[in-house]
Amino acid sequence: MRWLLYAEVLKLIRQSKTYYALAAIFVIQLLIFITAYYQGSTILNLLLNNLRQSFYFEGKLLNGNLIMYIVLNSLWFNVPLILMIVTSGIVTDEYKDGTVQTVMLQAVKKWKFILAKYIIAILFTLLVIAIMMLSTFALAYAIFGTGDLVVYIGTLNFFESADAFRRICWAFASGSLAMVFYGVVSITLAVFIKEAAKTWIAAALFLIITNLLLKVDFGLPVLNNYFFPKLIDTWQQLFNYQTDWFKIGLNNALLLLYCAIFAAAGIFAFHKKDIG
Repeated sequence: MRWLLYAEVLKLIRQSKTYYALAAIFVIQLLIFITAYYQGSTILNLLLNNLRQSFYFEGKLLNGNLIMYIVLNSLWFNVPLILMIVTSGIVTDEYKDGTVQTVMLQAVKKWKFILAKYIIAILFTLLVIAIMMLSTFALAYAIFGTGDLVVYIGTLNFFESADAFRRICWAFASGSLAMVFYGVVSITLAVFIKEAAKTWIAAALFLIITNLLLKVDFGLPVLNNYFFPKLIDTWQQLFNYQTDWFKIGLNNALLLLYCAIFAAAGIFAFHKKDIG
């Protein structure tokens, strides 16, 4: 298993899609920084215009914490789509190049072969989110400084700088689990579909449907609370003024369970599939 993981790491390092993905995420960050630098103050003034008539705001609200929160919102679609394209390629490229058949001629168990790909996809996803978080922290605080955080989630919520920093860190941790879930799903889709282009379309469709179902009221408490589309926004709940830590922990645990279910489905399908 160790050598399978080592081989997967080498493949990931050598494929150009890995670096295109990192570059794409950096471009998204750069666009957020540019927009915030030139238009952030105008947007904040529009948002708080009515409140300024009744309240006095002291300090700079356009700060690194707000930029970090804006970057976190790229976890809704942009970042997961990029990650799903790259992680699905871990499998689809093997089918395209005929590597799967070659490897299966060796003394390699099929379930170990595909499990190694799931593990590498998860590690790659966590690494990307870690790089994204650290680079954004460094740039956001260097350019915009620190300060209190104001977010709008149904109502305007204000958090002091230290509290905002803790919440952002926890939000990145929770958001990384959502990205891992999408990565696992993309590997499973690749196992069933095999072709890269079709897998990318299926992954994008899955991402879109999941985001749409997040807003749907199913009328059943079980589905509204425990169906996986309802768990994707758990990181956002960290910015409610009253934080329900038990619900956040439960949602993240359930999301990990869904990861295991999708991974098990992919491993089982690959193990039973004729690779010829």
